[in-house]
Parts: sequence; C-alpha cells; structure tokens
Amino acid sequence: MSLPDTPARWLLAALAIAALVLTPVLALGWVALDGSSGLWSHLLATVLPRASANTVIVLLGVGVLVAVTGTGCAWLVTAYAFPGRSVLSWALLLPLAVPTYIVAYTYLDLLHPLGPVQGALRWLLGYDSPRDFRLPDIRHLAGCIVLLSLVLYPYVYLTTRALFMTQAASLLEAGRSLGAGPVAVFFRVALPLARPAIAVGVVLVLLETLNDIGASEFLGVQTLTVAIYTTWVTRSDLAGAAQIALSMLVIVLALVTLERHARRHQRYATTQRPRPMQPQRLHGARAALALVIGALPVLAGFLAPALYLLVEALKRLRGEGASPQLLAALGNTVAIAAATTGAALLLALVVSWALRLARTHRRRGWAGFANRSASLGYAIPGTVMAIGLLVPLGLFDRWASDVLVAFGGQARLLLMGTLWALVLACTLRFLAVAIGGIEAGLTRIPPSLDAAAAALGDGPTRTLWRVHLPLLRPSLAAAALLVFVDTMKELPATLVLRPMNFETLATWLYAEAARGTYEEGALAALLIVLAGLAPVILLARTGATQGER
Repeated sequence: MSLPDTPARWLLAALAIAALVLTPVLALGWVALDGSSGLWSHLLATVLPRASANTVIVLLGVGVLVAVTGTGCAWLVTAYAFPGRSVLSWALLLPLAVPTYIVAYTYLDLLHPLGPVQGALRWLLGYDSPRDFRLPDIRHLAGCIVLLSLVLYPYVYLTTRALFMTQAASLLEAGRSLGAGPVAVFFRVALPLARPAIAVGVVLVLLETLNDIGASEFLGVQTLTVAIYTTWVTRSDLAGAAQIALSMLVIVLALVTLERHARRHQRYATTQRPRPMQPQRLHGARAALALVIGALPVLAGFLAPALYLLVEALKRLRGEGASPQLLAALGNTVAIAAATTGAALLLALVVSWALRLARTHRRRGWAGFANRSASLGYAIPGTVMAIGLLVPLGLFDRWASDVLVAFGGQARLLLMGTLWALVLACTLRFLAVAIGGIEAGLTRIPPSLDAAAAALGDGPTRTLWRVHLPLLRPSLAAAALLVFVDTMKELPATLVLRPMNFETLATWLYAEAARGTYEEGALAALLIVLAGLAPVILLARTGATQGER
C-alpha cells in the first residue's frame, strides 16, 4: 500500500507520531494523580527531600564543572596555537564515547583500596597495607559530580568552540586595541558573546545527568532517577514511581525552558563580515603548559578508563574467553539498536517531511507543533519514559487480549514484557536525534527541487522517494549511527522494560558491577566504548571541516 499522496495526510501522520511521544507523559500524570494522598505525604516526608537535594546538588556541581572545563578547553584550542593543538581539538571529544555508568564502573575499580592506583601510591610512599594509607572513597556526592563532569564536558566544548570559531576577529582586536590583555579580552569580550552557547551546552549536560542511573547508583548517591527505579523495581509501586517521575519532569521543563531562552539570544550584530580569529602562537614552557592543561580532561575522561578496560578485557579473553552469555547480550544489544534505528528513522522522516511540506505551503503551525512534540522524547529521562509507557502498554495488552478471546484465541501479553516495548521506548526517546539529522539534510536541499517535481506532476510521496531520499543518504546514515549508538548505551529504560532473562551489554555491565565482579564486565564496557567512538569520530570530522572553512 503506497503512502497517502497529500500534504494533509502527511500532517495527520506527523500529529499521530507526536501524540505517541506525548502519551507516556500524559499517562504519567494520570497515574501520579491517581495515587493516594497518603502516598504523596510519605514520599514528601521520606524519599523526595533527600533525592531532590542530591539531584539539585549534582546538577549544580556538574553544571559549574562542565561550564569551566568545556569553555576553557574551547578557548584554549581556538585562541592559541601550540604543538599538539590539532590533535587536542578533536581528542577533547573522546570522553563522549564513555557512558557515565562506565566511567563510574571503571574508577570504582581503579581507585579501590586494593586497586592499581592506590597500590602504586603505597609502593611509592613505602606503605604495606591499605590500613596504613588509603585515598578518600569516591562513593559520595563529590565523586559523582567529578566523574559525571569528566565525560559530559564535551557538550559544552562543542557548542562553545563552534561559537568561538565563528566570532568576528575584529571584535577581539578592538578589545586588544583598547589595552585589554588576553585575560580581559576573554572575560569582557569573548565570554559574554559565548554565554548562549555555554547555556545550551550546559542544559544538554544537565539533561544527560538527569538521565543517569548507573553512575549515581554505583557511587551510592540517591538521585530522583535512582529513586524512580528502586520504587518501581524494588517495591513494585507504580504510582509512587510515577509521582517521583512527575516531580522530575518539573526540573526537565525548567531546563528545556532555559535552553529555549538561551537560543533566543544566540546572535549578535556586526557591520562587517565575520572574520575568524587568528590563534596566538605559544612557545616553550607556555606551549607545554597549554598542551598539559588541554590533555588532562582527555586523560581522565577517556584514556584512563579506556586503557583500563582494554587491559582487563585482554586478561579476560586470555583466561576464560568471552562467555556465551556475553555474546548473547551483544547480539541482543545489536538487535534492539537496529530495530530502534529503523523505527526512529521512519518516524523522523514522516515528521520532518510533513514540516517541509507545511513550509512549502506556508502552513507551518500544526506541523511545527508536531515536530516540537515529537522531539520532546530526548529531554525525558529514560526511566521516566519507561514508567510512563507501562500504563498505555498495559491498557493496549488488555484490549488486545479481550479481542483475542472474543475470536476464540488465548489471552496473552503482546507488548508488555517484550522486546517491542523496549524498542518503542528507545524509539520515542531518541526520535529527536533522528529528526535533527534529517532536518539538517533537508535544509541543504533547495526548495526549487520541490517546485520542479510538482511541475512534473509528482505528489509529496513521489517527490520524497525520487528526489529527496537519494540526497538525504549522508544525513540518514549519520542519524542512524547516532541513534544506533545511543540505543546501545541506554541503560535506564532497558532496566525497566526489558523482558525476563534478557540482557544487553549495558544491563550485563550493570549486573556485574552490582555483584562486584568488575573483570566480568570489562569486556562489555569496552564494546560499548568502542561503539561510542563512531559518532565521536563523525563529530570530529565535521568540526575539522567547519574549522577549515
């Protein structure tokens, strides 16, 4: 059956997809409000104060650290030239390949009292036992803040460096001509112009921090995300989990509002054509110091965890080899990621094409609403998305079972507790990633091609199939890569919705860390990190191309 060949029906399909994304949020509110008032008072008295306080402290700490680290590194590789700068400019993106729960998993073993780091320190200092000398335990709020910041600062680095690279050199030169030194130019000229980009990067970091469950739980920090998971899984209390999730959505809404507000002011006026700044060349000790400062985040956020995982994985392979269960988890991960990628690309194509048609006919209202609503999933933490889906999935299964029984069949679950529920959750969560990639590709296709196809008698569907899809292949491939890797790394939604006895690489690692068998999970963690390198390389190549322009 061919696709409907009218813009109005494409719009209806886009609105249906938007409704699908909004359904978990609406269901979450319904379940939360349906809970007893006594449950609210219990949560307010026992769970929410501590979890909310921890969440706010972690968000504030991570926000400050990533803003300082990301902005400082972006200015360093943009404003100064020194040996190793070209490598450092893309190497600073590498921590993005390490999920937050893996960096926590790695450093818990590296910094364990019996681990290699403290063992080496005791050897150097002449101590024989951990009772004589040991470093402070990282399992607390400060440790959580530092470890999350180590792998999330590239979001700020990316957005801020892109702005620094396009800033007009004349503005900075004007500051220098007025007697401002390098520090004053940065704080009085460059930094004020970069505030919107910094704000956007920090908001992305905070959304990722809210989504984290593995790192926080490994480090013993009860955040709202951890409270949602334990309330549902440990206590089987869906109403309580929904109420905590609803409280968490207030924070998400505030962060999204902040990001929208920041992007409104992401512009400045100049009467001259912007000329990128010329980096100031450093020599000798200053050049070496710049290289060391820029390399520290890469060393702590990527090289140390990656080398540790590589060594531990090789030990495992040389000893007992990869277990059949791990290979099965790898197959499950690839299957879920592939199904999610296909579904997300299909839905994103419908939403993006409906918006393109609406812009062509100057009727953007409802199509714009569908696009924005369909993109909300990425702002919703995976745990919240999963909890919100439980009710509509249960209602659908109940209705489907009644239909099966009416036609002489046997009642059974069609979605709940199946792979399709997990695929649906991941698709809705990462749909915004696919929409962003496809829209970026569509904006590069001139509207004149649409007009030419219409003049030749092609409708919207035929135009998309014959004209736009061939031109969108690079954008589709990039979006598919990002969705595939994001799904491979997804832990919160997978923990809640996976079928019984079904493991992915992320849940395998989570289980091994919970048991304290770190050597068993090193291979799974290494596979996830290697997969995460693919989009980082793509981002680095894109950044290098933009820098050449």
